Amino acid sequence: MAAARRLKRVAISQPGFLTLNPKVTPTDLVSSRRKRVNKNKKKNWNKYSDVQDVEEFLEDVRHQERTTGGLLSEKSDDSLFFLDVGQPKKVEEKGKLVSLVLAYQKPNAKKLRRTAERAEKLAAKGVVPRSKKRLLNRTVVDRTSKKTETEANNNPERDFYDIWGQESEFCCGVLIFQRPEKLNEKPSVLPAVEVIAPGGSYNPDFFSHQDLLREAHEVELKKKKVEDKLERQLAYNKEDRATEETILREQVEGLVEESEEEEEKDAPKEDGEEVAVGAIAVADKKTERQRKREKAEKIKEQQRLTERRQTEQQQQLFQLRSIKTSIKQQEETTQIRQKRRKAKEEAQKAQPRRLGKLKFQPQDMEVQLSDELAGSLRQLKPEGSVLMDRFKSLQKRNLIEPRERPRVMCEFIRCIVNNMSFHPPPSLLGSREDSR
Repeated sequence: MAAARRLKRVAISQPGFLTLNPKVTPTDLVSSRRKRVNKNKKKNWNKYSDVQDVEEFLEDVRHQERTTGGLLSEKSDDSLFFLDVGQPKKVEEKGKLVSLVLAYQKPNAKKLRRTAERAEKLAAKGVVPRSKKRLLNRTVVDRTSKKTETEANNNPERDFYDIWGQESEFCCGVLIFQRPEKLNEKPSVLPAVEVIAPGGSYNPDFFSHQDLLREAHEVELKKKKVEDKLERQLAYNKEDRATEETILREQVEGLVEESEEEEEKDAPKEDGEEVAVGAIAVADKKTERQRKREKAEKIKEQQRLTERRQTEQQQQLFQLRSIKTSIKQQEETTQIRQKRRKAKEEAQKAQPRRLGKLKFQPQDMEVQLSDELAGSLRQLKPEGSVLMDRFKSLQKRNLIEPRERPRVMCEFIRCIVNNMSFHPPPSLLGSREDSR
């Protein structure tokens, strides 16, 4: 440490020593005399050792060596200063040439030149590149027009704005978008309220009432057919029922057969009954004559097939008229199928779709028999439920999925509609008592 301070003092004391920082003088770098402290003790090392000025001096020296190649005080005036008299003509011409070369050189010049040549060829043929098509099809945005400034609400000269107007495109500074056409489409073509058949009136015509009864009869017949089919599938023959004898026979059936098989295994086999197990039939190797014969037969078969194909093609030339008629028939059949498919699609629009796990079940027809008809509205007996009718209508028009309500809730609703007393099932009462 003492050697470094001594070196510093010697360098500063030399005449002509310069510092890069003009605010710092050589005298400032030399610190004043400090208090003498015993530095043999470790506790005084960090407390009284100040090396900041030494580091600043050494950093200044290193900086001069990096920038100028040595101390500025040791440099001559010619190396530090020079007289600017302008560039010579040869250097100027060389600089112009270099600038021209650099201006001519471009990145990816060869690629750009090829692209330009290809574009010229396409333009000569009348083909427009995809990038130009996009630029032509792009809508031009008028950037010169200024944005409409929103006026204050308390401005008395502000125009009146109709909230429910459809002509305006902006509302309170927000662009109003058009409603998608898909949202305007109804999920079903069925009307919200279906008109009942003429036979369902309180005083219907005889023939219209008979038509309604016939329709209800056909519905009941379909239900009966489904029930009969289910009964036939689940039916069984009463004679095939198990008896005590058949049960005993099934229990003893395996015992007798096993004893007989064991006796047959234990019995010695005769010499004639022995069969060779490991014998494997080895195919004889074909001779050269057989291979040539098979090859010739294959070639003949191929030639025969090609000749047959050629004769068929020649015969088709004489069948052009019949082929045209067959093509016309196929076209007619395809048109008929297309019409049927379209009619089927139109018919399916009126049918309820499968929206959930349950299938739509239509409501039972409300029909009165001939002896139940009333001559006036005063004697008419109400049938069905308006609530259930609306619920089924929503399901039929694909607005909600088919659902199954709890039986207790359905019974409760039915009692409310018919003005009846509701008696909950004992299972429900037991669960409530248990919960209490």
